[in-house]
Amino acid sequence: MVDHLANTEINSQRIAAVENCFGASGQPLALPGRVLLGEGILTKECRKKPKPRIFFLFNDILVYGSIIINKRKYNSQHIIPLEDVTLETLPDTLQMKNRWMIKTSKKSFVVSAASLTERKEWISHLEECIRHLLSKTGRQPCREPAAPWIPDKATDICMRCTHTKFSALTRRHHCRKCGFVVCADCSRHRFLMPRLSPKPLRVCSLCYRQLLAEEKKGAEDGGRQEPLRAAVQGYEPSSDDSDRSDEDKAEQWPADAEFYTSEVSWSSFHS
Repeated sequence: MVDHLANTEINSQRIAAVENCFGASGQPLALPGRVLLGEGILTKECRKKPKPRIFFLFNDILVYGSIIINKRKYNSQHIIPLEDVTLETLPDTLQMKNRWMIKTSKKSFVVSAASLTERKEWISHLEECIRHLLSKTGRQPCREPAAPWIPDKATDICMRCTHTKFSALTRRHHCRKCGFVVCADCSRHRFLMPRLSPKPLRVCSLCYRQLLAEEKKGAEDGGRQEPLRAAVQGYEPSSDDSDRSDEDKAEQWPADAEFYTSEVSWSSFHS
């Protein structure tokens, strides 16, 4: 199907339509041989609360962003190279069903689909694209995925010291190594993790000690960490998506909003 759609006018038009929806804030997406395979709205479990996000699956990248006006305007574009992706199916919770985790070396997060069938289709298409891409490039699957951030509402107390209670005055912070929700006292340290960022990142006290021990052992063994390269030529890695600024954006969804009313079914691109 990819070979059939590559370099066709209809594929070029669909990619151009996606670029147009992201506007000047998005990066160019058209490349020779790149095919847009499908799209859909998934619920992404963000730091503050679950939110709808538009996702586009290409044969080499996964693109997602915030929805301003469905099929007309998106922003906060993020580009994930598929050769850096691994997937993990997750059990349902009381709040979210049909969940799975998208894991990469720079960022991992949980999404959920509107139905079990939709989840199976997404995972099937993703795995097929990843398998084909790894076979083509000769790369190995990501072995050190970043830890997903635990949502703020998952705990009312620091997950390290277990006695500091969060409030309007006592802020929650996230360790970039383990993803735990921690207080300021338990996350005073910063550590340089080249695979995640060129700048030192906030880490909890436990992870800081572990990272120091690993660094010391690496120095003694004469080894050094290999920084994560930009896996897709021509793209800068997507910036960290904390969703902190999303609360103030124009995207205001009522509690009973239908997030999955897209008229484009998964298979419509291939019919």
